[in-house]
Formats: sequence, structure tokens, C-alpha cells
Amino acid sequence: MGKITGFLEIDRNERKYTPVAERLKHYREFVIPLSEKDTRDQAARCMNCGIPYCHGTGSVAPGTPGCPVNNQIPDFNDLVYQGNWEEASRNLHSTNNFPEFTGRICPAPCEASCTLNIDDNPVTIKTIECAIVDRAWDNGWLKPEVAPAKTGKKVAIVGSGPAGLAAAQQLARAGHDVHVYEKFAKAGGLLRYGIPDFKMEKHVIDRRVAQMEAEGVTFHYGVHIGGTAQGAIDPRELLNQYDAVALTGGAEAGRDLPIPGRDLDGIHFAMDFLPQQNRRVSSEPLGEAKDILAGGKHVVVIGGGDTGSDCIGTSFRQGAKSVTQLEIMPEPPEHENKGVTWPNWPLKMRTSSSQAEGASREFAVLTQKFSGVDGKVQKLHCVKVDDKFKPIAGTEFELEAQLVLLAMGFVHPVHEGMLKTLGVDLDQRGNVRANTSDYKTSLPNVFSAGDMRRGQSLVVWAIREGRLCARAIDQYLMGSTTLPR
Repeated sequence: MGKITGFLEIDRNERKYTPVAERLKHYREFVIPLSEKDTRDQAARCMNCGIPYCHGTGSVAPGTPGCPVNNQIPDFNDLVYQGNWEEASRNLHSTNNFPEFTGRICPAPCEASCTLNIDDNPVTIKTIECAIVDRAWDNGWLKPEVAPAKTGKKVAIVGSGPAGLAAAQQLARAGHDVHVYEKFAKAGGLLRYGIPDFKMEKHVIDRRVAQMEAEGVTFHYGVHIGGTAQGAIDPRELLNQYDAVALTGGAEAGRDLPIPGRDLDGIHFAMDFLPQQNRRVSSEPLGEAKDILAGGKHVVVIGGGDTGSDCIGTSFRQGAKSVTQLEIMPEPPEHENKGVTWPNWPLKMRTSSSQAEGASREFAVLTQKFSGVDGKVQKLHCVKVDDKFKPIAGTEFELEAQLVLLAMGFVHPVHEGMLKTLGVDLDQRGNVRANTSDYKTSLPNVFSAGDMRRGQSLVVWAIREGRLCARAIDQYLMGSTTLPR
């Protein structure tokens, strides 16, 4: 694939970012795309390796090498190298409903498993993927794919994150009457309300939703399924109204930090903070929620993952005086041992674009208590920990903070409301129990996919599960299916 000697002749060339001082002034995307020539040169580096781990085994289980949606990466690299962009788009969309999402926010396990990553020069797969789909949109190649015939079957999708959207699009294209129920004002789930606009602007979601509506998907916004919110629908009614129901909500129960001082004002979950700014950018009302803002404050983010990184970038754009990120895990090595890790996803030091905007990062730190004045948080009382997360005597220190954001991950979906009312079985981690062969829950015509089933995970895994769940539902309703895996 690509140019036979391309990897020997052409160096890796990744997309660049606009300067920090410039991008901190706004919430727009700041990645600078490669030119067409540079993108084709990068595609030329794909080396026709014997076993392309980039797309070979990623769907088996988390941690295995390659792309979870099985993108045919060598194939679309070759098509780009040859200048056949439209066919590259068809190839890419044959496995991934939303490559414009993954081309912006996926951590790219495909690149970690690239044969050229053995010497730290993998093909810029994510960059090429994003270039393909953006060109496809710009050229009007992504038309609605309306089913030639309707099946007469109705399917309800609860939750419009990437798993729900992927399942809905696949089922609509199979001819089913698909209705998506979303509790918020717009579709997208964490794509819209969690991921900041500077990582992915929301018109990227809007154009996909418009495509899906043209394909026959009906979206119901501001509708709670279960719970006590005004106008909430009893989830058991869906079982009577629809031939199948897919539960594709997120893992929304955040991991808390129940230590002394937790009730002080100024300590918030990341997912109380991030959606507010996304709503401000899109001029969506906050309702009765109290503003959570970082402007003029010393901010501490507890949690070293992507959510914490999003809190950092948002805080800087709001005008924070300083941002410190705390991670309880030890500082990872700068470079992995390729002989041990490749082609699997390695644990190594990574610096996100937000962290590079000026955050201070502290590893192996445990917060023992918060303290404040007049009911408002002012300090964190911390200690260094050993490799068993035990406090090390004599390493205690304090951090000033007027805003603390808890970004320590999510434990499972919210149980109150829909899940308890339906009575679906949960697994030992508190997720909806459903296997990966048919995605059926303990109720006969109820299915589940994405974070609600597997727990907190990647957008690309949610898309994968949504596609497979749609295939399972189509099989259940029709006795057979032609939907791809």
C-alpha cells in the first residue's frame, strides 16, 4: 500500500497547532490541516507490511492492537496516495459512520500499532482519516442513504451519543423506523456537552444529524426516559410502542472524592463544568444552573485523563490564573519499551494540547482534605504516595485553589430512573449486562451498547458497539441481516 519506498523517503509530518497565545482567545478548533500534497505524502509512507495490526485485531477486546471499528487503513492510505479521495471516503465510511469525530478526538490506537511505530514514526493515520472525511463533506459526497424499502418495524434508541447515533443510522439504512430519545436539547451526548468546541466544533455533529434526519431518523429532544423530570416517559411504555429498544446512554455517574471538606463551595465534577461552557458557546441556556467559571482563580484538576485535559483547556480560556493537574498514578516513562509493548497501546508520558497551554502536572499525589474560608474552598491538603498508593511520610504539601474540578472518570451509568424502572440486570461493575454476541439485556427486546454496557471508554468503541448492536437488532427483528459488522 502507498509507495513501496515511501517510508524510507518521507519523514512523518503531523498536523500543527496554532500558537498557544492565539488559540487561548477563542473556543474554535485550532488544528492546522496538512496540504493535499503533504497528506498524500504521508499516505505514501504506508509500507505494505505483512500483518497490518493497525486494523487487524482491534475489535477483539480493549487493549488489543488496532482500530476498534476495523478501518481498512492500508486501503484508504493507498487510495489517498493515488489521489482517489472519493473512493477513500467510501472505504472509510464502510466501517466508520463518523470518521470526522474519530479523526478529531480518537487517541489513535491504530498509530500505536503501526509497524513504523517500532521506531516512533507511525503513519499519520488519524490526520489522513480526518482529511478524507472533511474533503468528502466539502465536495458533497456524503449524501443521505435512504433505505429502498421500509420494514414496518419501529426501534427506539435511548441516548444520542456516538453509540446511539451509530446504531440509529445503521438501523434507518436497514429500513426500520428509528426514534432517538435525548434528554438534552441537542444530539451528541458527550461529543456535544463534554468535549470542548476547541477540540471539535459542534457543526460537525449538526451536519451528521441532518443527514440522519434525511435518512428517516426521528429525534426527540428534551425527553427524559424514566425518572421524575417533568414530562418524563415511563420506559416501560417504550416496550409497548416499539419492536426493539436500545439503551445507549453514557456512564454518567462520576467518581467522587469523599474526603473532609468535599462539601465546600467551588468543588465540582468535571461534567458539571464542561457542559456549561459548551452551552455558552452555542448560546444554549444554562437553565437554573449556577455558573461555574475559572476566570481569575487558581484551578486544580484532579484526574490525569482526557476529561481532566478538557478542564485545563477550558479553564485557561476562561482566564484562570493557574491550572494544576493532579494524578494519583506515578509519572509514566518518556518512552515505552517497544520490544515489550508494541503493537499494543503503551503506557508512556503524553502531553495533550491543553496541558501544553501552561498547566502544572503533579504525579503520585493523593488529596487528603479540602479546607476553606466562609464555606468556599481555598486549599487542597495533599501528600505524595508510593507505588501502592500509600502516603509517604514527610511529603505533605498544600495547594491554593478557588476552583477544584473532579475528573477521575466515571464508575457506571446512572441507575436511578430508567434502569431501575426497567429492572434490567447489571454486571458486577454496575453497567447494563449484555454480551457482545447479540447485545441483548435481560429483557427480551431490549438491547444495550456503548458506555452504558461496557463502562467508560473511547468514542471509537462506542461507534463500534452501536454498529454491532444495530446488526443484532436487525437480526432479531428480521431473522437475518445484511448490515456490516
